[in-house]
Amino acid sequence: MRISLFNIGNKDKQYLYSIITVVFVSALCFLFSEFMGYRVAAFILLLTVSLLAVTFDILPVLLAAALSAFIWDYFFIPPRFTIHVDTTEDTILLGMYFLIAMINGVLTYKIRQIEKSVRLKEERANSVKLYNTILNSLSHELRTPIAAIIGAADNLQTNINLTRESKEQLIAEISKASLRLNQQVENLLNISRLESGHIKPKNDWCDIVELIYEVTTRVEENNPDRKIHINIHPDIPLCNLDKGMLEQVIYNLLNNAAIHTEPGCRIDILAACHTDLLEITIEDNGKGVVGINMDEVFEKFSRSKSPRHQSTGLGLSIVKGFTEALGGSVRLTRTRNIGARFIVSIPVKTSLLKVSEI
Repeated sequence: MRISLFNIGNKDKQYLYSIITVVFVSALCFLFSEFMGYRVAAFILLLTVSLLAVTFDILPVLLAAALSAFIWDYFFIPPRFTIHVDTTEDTILLGMYFLIAMINGVLTYKIRQIEKSVRLKEERANSVKLYNTILNSLSHELRTPIAAIIGAADNLQTNINLTRESKEQLIAEISKASLRLNQQVENLLNISRLESGHIKPKNDWCDIVELIYEVTTRVEENNPDRKIHINIHPDIPLCNLDKGMLEQVIYNLLNNAAIHTEPGCRIDILAACHTDLLEITIEDNGKGVVGINMDEVFEKFSRSKSPRHQSTGLGLSIVKGFTEALGGSVRLTRTRNIGARFIVSIPVKTSLLKVSEI
């Protein structure tokens, strides 16, 4: 997106800015006219019109071109302070200057219009891709937990002969499917927030130890056959950051490891703070990243090609977006056992005071 120094939304202001700019540059050239010839002044004015053409609409630019041609003729081409031109050479130069300034303004405007058209097509294509992906997600990722909830609830309502153990199992299935559904909806909402570009961290003092244990417990409850090993540096301080964003980052990485590794694989989360840099590492000893280039794993809609591990492909994209919004970075490497290791590094303000003392 091009950012202008002027408010280019109002065309009346564009006319005013064009006139002011040309007059200002002409005045500077006139002050130094003793040290440079009138032909140099023409090049400077032509450059000014070219810069205006990059920013403004076509009509203000044409006005600037015409005004600059008149000023160059009246104040610079000898004899000065008259529109009369003595030599045929200067007459040709004036005519060429006017034509070049006009053509330059028109062509630059046309190029901007083409760039705008291409950009709109790309944005429209990306919107269609996002729309189709969300539809695919709604048709598969969301339908599966919804179907489980409806089936279990219908079974509870219609089957009055269920044992207590069966009822508890159906209720557990509803709870698990509800959590999965909630996670998918959160991912869709979070990617929408990132796409809008209006996401800003709300920093506050956060106990990293408490946060990691809370998130780990949630992931383990959703994946009862998994046990996550926690290793946190004992001297880790309180950190000033957006707790909600960091919580989502850690949850998505742990959940990703739980989903894409076999039940017998080990999952570890390590946390330490080096001066003012918080570093959280989540690694496993599984088969690593399968079917996706490691450089593209954080791109939206990147999915594993394994039929057992299908997803929307938004979780790691949200991890990258939230981490960068916190001013940090995330990278993926391989462990010694070929597994995956995600390292999140976030610059933070720290404090060794207790939460109650903040």
